[in-house]
Amino acid sequence: MEDLARHSGATVRTIRAYQDRGLLPRPGRRGRANLYDDSHLTRLRQISALLERGYTLASIKELLAAWDEGRGLSGVLGLVSEVERPWSEEVPERLSLDELDGLFGKGSARSEDAVAEAVELGVLVPLPERPGEFLVPSPQELAVAAELHRAGVPLLALTGHLRELRAQVEHIAARFMDFTGQHIFGRCPQSGPTDEEASEAAGLVRRLRPLAKQTVDAELARAMRTFASRSLREHLRQGAYGAEGEGGGGGGGQGVGQPGAGIAEAADSTETSASDEAAGSAEAADNAPVTEPVLLPAGTLASVRALVGAEQAAAFIASAAEREVHARTMDRLAAGS
Repeated sequence: MEDLARHSGATVRTIRAYQDRGLLPRPGRRGRANLYDDSHLTRLRQISALLERGYTLASIKELLAAWDEGRGLSGVLGLVSEVERPWSEEVPERLSLDELDGLFGKGSARSEDAVAEAVELGVLVPLPERPGEFLVPSPQELAVAAELHRAGVPLLALTGHLRELRAQVEHIAARFMDFTGQHIFGRCPQSGPTDEEASEAAGLVRRLRPLAKQTVDAELARAMRTFASRSLREHLRQGAYGAEGEGGGGGGGQGVGQPGAGIAEAADSTETSASDEAAGSAEAADNAPVTEPVLLPAGTLASVRALVGAEQAAAFIASAAEREVHARTMDRLAAGS
């Protein structure tokens, strides 16, 4: 074994470990002596070359098993390389603590809890040979976090959100693999693939690789539009009907007495309510719609009057409420389909 170690450049301990893992065949025997030949030396060189290319020992064991079964390594190596190469075109960067401070604000990088969370999540990878510096596998992800932090999101809230997001994205990835495995790769032979079959599978992976990202991008865009619009409508509705204690136009207003009202009345005693205006014009009609006074902040009513005029204020408020009711009805119907 010492001679094999000397010729291969591997240590005796490493050779024993490879034998225990099934990567290196056991030596032949001559009496009580172990015999190693050129096949052992070749295998050690193969393992070393694959390790340099980034393969794990588990992957190397599978590749060498394919080689031993006579299936060739070129196709299998191409398949493994296609699957295990980065699924992003991003180039990792190095950042120091001072540079992190520049991104997130002075003192941010000195937050031990936030840095520890980022390291645990793999957003930052410490460089042992350069204390105080980190490898950033995804500069885009870090840039998004920095922008959100500048907008007011606390650092630990960002890492908590990333944990939740990562779990959901990993679920999506697992479902995509199950889907393609069932309908595409399930047709591949269950036993080890031949060199030609492995090359064909690598081509499939190459074509399918961008489809996963494109599908998620399209669905995320759709969902963001739906929920952003819904959130905005809810925010505007609360601002219009739920504000309490806010005044305007020279007098203090009162909050909405009952949420969801459509026709409003200002609490300011100096202003005529929108419902009174609507009722005044409706009294002359035989089939007048039934109106109900609901309190509305005086400032809101003043803004509506400034926008459409006092005569159209009631109709404008009623129309806005009807549109909101219609939109929420459509949302419920869409969610139930």
